[in-house]
Amino acid sequence: MDLNRVRPKIRPMKHEYWSCQIKKGHHRPKLPILIDHLKMIMHRYWIPLFTVFSCLVATLDASVGDSDPLYRACVGQCEKTGCVGERCFPHCKFSSDGVSIDGPWYMQEPLYMRWKQWDCQSDCRYNCMVERENQREALGDGPVKYHGKWPFKRVYGIQEPASVVFSALNLAMHFHGWLSFFILLYYKLPLKQDKKGYYEFATLWHIYGLFSLNSWFWSAVFHSRDVDLTEKLDYSSAVALLGYSLILAILRSFNVRDEAARVMVSAPLLAFVTTHILYLNFYKLDYGWNMKVCVLMAVAQLLIWGIWAGVSRHPSRLKLWVVVFVGGLAMLLEIYDFPPIYGYLDAHALWHAMTIPLTYIWWSFIRDDAKFQTTNLFKKFEIPFGQKTITLQRWDCK
Repeated sequence: MDLNRVRPKIRPMKHEYWSCQIKKGHHRPKLPILIDHLKMIMHRYWIPLFTVFSCLVATLDASVGDSDPLYRACVGQCEKTGCVGERCFPHCKFSSDGVSIDGPWYMQEPLYMRWKQWDCQSDCRYNCMVERENQREALGDGPVKYHGKWPFKRVYGIQEPASVVFSALNLAMHFHGWLSFFILLYYKLPLKQDKKGYYEFATLWHIYGLFSLNSWFWSAVFHSRDVDLTEKLDYSSAVALLGYSLILAILRSFNVRDEAARVMVSAPLLAFVTTHILYLNFYKLDYGWNMKVCVLMAVAQLLIWGIWAGVSRHPSRLKLWVVVFVGGLAMLLEIYDFPPIYGYLDAHALWHAMTIPLTYIWWSFIRDDAKFQTTNLFKKFEIPFGQKTITLQRWDCK
């Protein structure tokens, strides 16, 4: 083959994208020229490539359920007609601000529904999910996630009724424990002349009680209605509670009493927890990273409490070991995820259920610790654990 006759037929371009070295009847492209050629392809076809890449990302990011064509078709049809099968929804006749499109003022969206933010899209997604899951169950298929959530059955508009009930019970148990701790300190144990208790960690436990009440309150709200605001409040409250609990575990186990030392120990952890909360709220709500952070803080404080109970030979170490051991097992439910049983009870709800008795035992340990510390300060008085009334005069101890 005469290469000198073939070469002139190649039309030169403005930028030379190919270069060949003619050696012994074959050619070999140079790497820099190949890179220039790829740049030319990206320059010419970046729009279709970007479209294909976006579709792939959307497909990978979506859950199995909401990627189902039958589910998508059902939702699309429902948003147009306002009906799924024979069931129709009045929300589809209202605009986004809750005002009726084709009715008088008294046909406005009910206030409790507007507060819960159930709208046409939410109702369509939920009922199409229920219908699609019924079809899958008839075929012998298991449940799948829709928009990152398991298919739960609503009860009076509540998304996850079991988790809401267990969160409310945890809230009640923490309030009971905190109140009983308060009564013990100020009505049963001796007080100083300024009417403050002798237990040096009382203020830290009061703050812990407030963090716990706040966390479980927003947990109940979030499981009642999952929107962006309630989700961030729930996650932020849980992280704040875990972070403060870790600080409290360090201060109590190492018996840190000096205020300056407490600040030095708490400052780095407070900075980390605050940064993490800001990251979740204003940068990216990364569920995987948040799970790792929460598990790390939870495991750290469980290990601290468990080891300290054995080393210190605390009189109520058995209660503490029960909380540590059962709490560690309950944490596995938070890590291991499975579909809700009968559409109500999933792993997260079971974790909430297991923490209810642990909360009672935990506050019982806190009260025992307050009695134990006070007893050490007053060796000449006997304050037996478990006694409901303390026969100790308030003003005899100064």
